Amino acid sequence: MKKFLAIVLSLVMALSMVASASASSVAGTYDITIWVAEKAVELTKQQIADFNASNELGITFNATVEPVSESDSATQMITDVEAGGDIFCFAQDQFARLVQAGALAKLGKGASETVTANNAAGVVAAATSGDALYAYPLTADNGYFMYYDKSVIPEADIDSLEAIIADCEANQKYFAFEMQTSAWYIASFFFGTGCVSEWTTDSDGQFIEVHDTFNSPQGLIAVKGMKKLVSSPYHLSSSSGAEFASGAAVVVTGTWDYNTVEGILGDNMGVADLPSFEVDGQLYHLGSFNGCKLLGVKPQVDAVRQAALNQLALYLTDKKCQMERFEALAWGPSNIAAQQSDAVQANPGLAALLAQSPYSIPQGQIHGSWWDIAKVIGDDVKNAEDEAGLQAALDNYNDKIASLFTMSDDVKYGWTLIGAVNGTMWDNDFPMTKISASEWKTDEAYAMDAGTEFKVRQGLSWDNNFPAENFKVEEAGTYYVVFNETTGEVSIVAE
Repeated sequence: MKKFLAIVLSLVMALSMVASASASSVAGTYDITIWVAEKAVELTKQQIADFNASNELGITFNATVEPVSESDSATQMITDVEAGGDIFCFAQDQFARLVQAGALAKLGKGASETVTANNAAGVVAAATSGDALYAYPLTADNGYFMYYDKSVIPEADIDSLEAIIADCEANQKYFAFEMQTSAWYIASFFFGTGCVSEWTTDSDGQFIEVHDTFNSPQGLIAVKGMKKLVSSPYHLSSSSGAEFASGAAVVVTGTWDYNTVEGILGDNMGVADLPSFEVDGQLYHLGSFNGCKLLGVKPQVDAVRQAALNQLALYLTDKKCQMERFEALAWGPSNIAAQQSDAVQANPGLAALLAQSPYSIPQGQIHGSWWDIAKVIGDDVKNAEDEAGLQAALDNYNDKIASLFTMSDDVKYGWTLIGAVNGTMWDNDFPMTKISASEWKTDEAYAMDAGTEFKVRQGLSWDNNFPAENFKVEEAGTYYVVFNETTGEVSIVAE
């Protein structure tokens, strides 16, 4: 059913792009559903009312605005595109799976030109598959930088990783940088030495190749720098601003933690871009990912309705609306003019993010398995006893990346269980077997305590995983896990 719907929607999408956005073609009243983050619901309602009052095309939207998180919206959309929101917000790491599911309408030429001209290049790239735009930039604030305790870390030291580590050790304070549990943060050292991991998708959002240089002389320099940090007794693999209340002097995290950190440190809060590290007399400024939120429009059967929705999407992502979200929600804008406003520049967190931006890499489309493959580098580096051990960590990583493109169809399209199951901590997949046209079941029953959490995923990847929120076992027992790939429903059956 999903494949059939995707084919129909792709045909409709192609037809919809020829629709003119003139007043004569789009004037009318439309009942629509919009999904946004819960805290953005009321502001979005007001912005739609403003659009209705100000547009000169004769468009009026009767909009139902529903609270659906940016992470949940993609899972709900790909489960049932037809029932999904007409316009929906989502995190950029969900982009590829939405394109694959036929859940995003391709932007027309005019909208693409407007979006490209007015928004940061990295965010535009994140909304692009093949040579076409499939979404509208909403924010550009999903990156990381450094918070520090000014009573522990002198300002003169904030540009040197080695000096900061020494300050933390001398004061018996933690340097929190999520090096052993998150590929997103681990990439910082590699980007700092010029390494890349660039994934290519076709027009259907399928991954077809990767250019990855982590296993290289530059990658070896990166892990030598990483080794200095993860070997310190005061390194903490965390990205939570709350660590300042538990003995941290430095936490690498993002704008979402600003209020938490300020509440703990008060006047002692320092905010800065990431430091540099030194290997063989050469300095390398730590890099980072930068990410964003995007707004998608679902393909419509009616080309006129499609054109009207695109007008609203452009409005909701223009400078005015982005500044309104910044002022009300502290969301960092992707609009270039909005980024340069005095108010945005004066925000310490966003200012640090902008200071880090010359060293950051736009988070484009990344294979869902990469996050599990890369996140173990930190542990491998910490356990390495010499340079040969560091090189072995890179070799192991490289072999796993290569295997993604030799994966059998049985693995690529099969489903597995992953979670805090059978003594593992989200680091092992358990096989499932297809038992009917749409249902899969684990090969074994597993003892689970009350509160045990897990998901099922396809192709050993996070591109397709269910349920949207982790499944949580309510009562201890020994259970098989059952998954319906048509409905996306996950359930447990007692042994």
